[in-house]
Amino acid sequence: MKILVTGGLGFIGSNFIREMLSGNPDCEIINLDLVTYAGNPENLRDIENDPRYTFVQGDICDVAIVSRIFSNHRVDAVVHFAAESHVDRSISDASVFVRTNVLGTHVLLEGALKNGISRFIHVSTDEVYGSTFEGSFTELDNLNPSSPYSASKAGSDLLARSYWITHGLPVIITRCTNNFGPYQYPEKLIPLFATNLFDGKKVPVYGTGKNVRDWIYVIDHCRAIAFILSRGAPGEIYNIGSGNELTNLEITHSLLAHSGRDESRIEYVQDRPGHDWRYSLDTTKIRSMGWRPVFDFETAMEMTVSWYAENEWWWRPLKQ
Repeated sequence: MKILVTGGLGFIGSNFIREMLSGNPDCEIINLDLVTYAGNPENLRDIENDPRYTFVQGDICDVAIVSRIFSNHRVDAVVHFAAESHVDRSISDASVFVRTNVLGTHVLLEGALKNGISRFIHVSTDEVYGSTFEGSFTELDNLNPSSPYSASKAGSDLLARSYWITHGLPVIITRCTNNFGPYQYPEKLIPLFATNLFDGKKVPVYGTGKNVRDWIYVIDHCRAIAFILSRGAPGEIYNIGSGNELTNLEITHSLLAHSGRDESRIEYVQDRPGHDWRYSLDTTKIRSMGWRPVFDFETAMEMTVSWYAENEWWWRPLKQ
């Protein structure tokens, strides 16, 4: 199978590519990535010479590049990761989020439609559902995004689904909870806090630190996408999560414990605008099909902290 992966130099995309190539000898990957600040060629340096891997630098909004990839490589499936994803950046300037997340998705959908691909996996986020104080969102719940980032992802979800309803394009939407693991850009909570602690700096906790997120190890997410790629039904939406609902303060304490630091490293800072209180997904649908997360939270956190401790060469230039 030839798979076009967009945003494959990013955190989740690079882990997905490595996972697919390591476990599927007949798989070929074409990686389309613009190489923005969060798209790092070092993320896939170890497999760049694999004959089953092709890298194309380009913008998903560029119709000519996207059309050329579909024509030249006879793509069977698309796994669409490419997105602007940092909430704080979307609050400062939403324009690039709308362009990449909505218009870029449209270009890919058009290319896929014209070339008869067998699967289009649109990778989305739990943030499109908005916040809830109790209960968990199912795939049938309404979308209620709070930030420009999540609104742009909700827009791309609806656009992708419309191509299934209107054109019969075999679109599948996935919505996952917060990911963590190796190669995550150090503006995100866990790598930011871990690397700050290594440097003897404080960690900035928003507000009271009581906001709740469900955390999943990135490899579990990648395996869920691979599972859906082979077993998911066109037109369906699948929530992906681990059930590890923790407050930001609990995440901070876990990082302090794994890095051997104490609470004097915590610095409470002003909360960000529109900060959602709690995300929670009902993952009954995908679990009923046979998928389960493998990594327990504390083991995965220890592995993650160890990876950043051992790979300063990777994150130090990014933080500088």
